[in-house]
Amino acid sequence: MYGNLPWTTGSGPPGGSRDGRRRPAHAGAVSARVAVGALALLLLAGCSSSDSNDDSIPAKPGQRPKSVTPFWVNPDSKAARQVSTYGEDDQAGDARLVNKIAAQPVAEWIGVDDPQGQAQGFTEAAAKADREALLVLYNIPHRDCGSYSQGGAADGNAYRAWLDGVVKGIGDRATTVILEPDALPHIADKCTPQQFHEERYALLKEAVGKLKALPHTKVYLDAGNPHWIKDAGRMVEPLKRAGIDRADGFALNISNYQTTQENTKYGKQLSALVGGKHFVIDTSRNGNGPAPGGDDPENWCNPAGRALGTPPTAKTGDPLIDDYLWIKRPGESDGTCKGGPKAGDWWPKYALELARNAK
Repeated sequence: MYGNLPWTTGSGPPGGSRDGRRRPAHAGAVSARVAVGALALLLLAGCSSSDSNDDSIPAKPGQRPKSVTPFWVNPDSKAARQVSTYGEDDQAGDARLVNKIAAQPVAEWIGVDDPQGQAQGFTEAAAKADREALLVLYNIPHRDCGSYSQGGAADGNAYRAWLDGVVKGIGDRATTVILEPDALPHIADKCTPQQFHEERYALLKEAVGKLKALPHTKVYLDAGNPHWIKDAGRMVEPLKRAGIDRADGFALNISNYQTTQENTKYGKQLSALVGGKHFVIDTSRNGNGPAPGGDDPENWCNPAGRALGTPPTAKTGDPLIDDYLWIKRPGESDGTCKGGPKAGDWWPKYALELARNAK
């Protein structure tokens, strides 16, 4: 119910979240073995441009300065491929807009198929670029309460086997893991049936333990957003039972649109209740804040008028906030609502709108 997790079976993340609670839908997995060679694209003269007279087409994205963010920019992301396509079609303005997404480090969602190969491919590519991988694990059984991003492992044993593959793939390479968006907030809001709670807590606690046993891996458990679980106290027991004591902290606003200011206030309240744990905020699409509530029960799902938020950075200006991250993959659909494709599928029209509205 994140209302925005990017993904498709076997690859990326899923889609949206309901009730304004959720995160990104990451669609299809990007190839795990990434081509890292720099591609210089030709400058196009006389091409159509959205909002500039500059006809240059962005080159393949490089890495952001480590002093700003340590995370890896995938030079073969869906956004980067879209930039290339626009360049080939003489759409320089659109290419520059989507490059606002392509040029930033965005989380890679590990899919169902070959979790070891995917995790290894992404972390090796990041290490080769002297950067850190940012991964999302989103395969918990009974995922998303049967909504747009429903699915997940068939049972606890299937999840453990999948997780073991991810752990082997990460190895000793520097990695930050966002663990199971929606899993704990859906316990707190009683969307996930009671009979699944104990197993979910056990699986998450095991996952935290296995990931933190790796030498260079950070782990953040999802804790929803301030307009989903409005009372931060309701997240305390779920976080504690899932192993927050051993994790590096918690994540807020995954695939949602709540403002950084509101998430910061909420995060500090929650941090004080769980031993001063640090947190990260998904700023991928919160540049204009959430859509007006109105009569739309799915105002979290592909809402119009939204914008890219603060680019990923470790320079948050707050000692409790480790990073602003793009966990939800901007440009991927939240689900089959408001004309969007299935959750996690790339949607060029929406990518352009997010970029065009960015401040």
